[in-house]
Amino acid sequence: TGSSVRTVGEAERFQRAATLAESLLTLRDSVSAEGWNESGESAGYAWRVSSSPFGSSVTDPKVPVLHEVGVQVSWQDGDRVRMIEVTTLRPERKPPPGGKAK
Repeated sequence: TGSSVRTVGEAERFQRAATLAESLLTLRDSVSAEGWNESGESAGYAWRVSSSPFGSSVTDPKVPVLHEVGVQVSWQDGDRVRMIEVTTLRPERKPPPGGKAK
């Protein structure tokens, strides 16, 4: 019974970490040319978002430049650190005419 309770607890913590990672990704639908680098803590979870240009051989000016965005969420589980990582692609945000992208 003890191992079942521990397994359920681990699954709940993993699900919360996955939900946090997904929530962080919904904050932005595009990335500035400078990238996205941010970190913080929430409800016992440490998180970090980082991006880098995604290499592509497509040179069509109609196709947006892409950035690979990774979210790492970690938490303490007894004496072990657990972590999940979610990765996706986001288009680069174009600056407004006559200005810089925010």
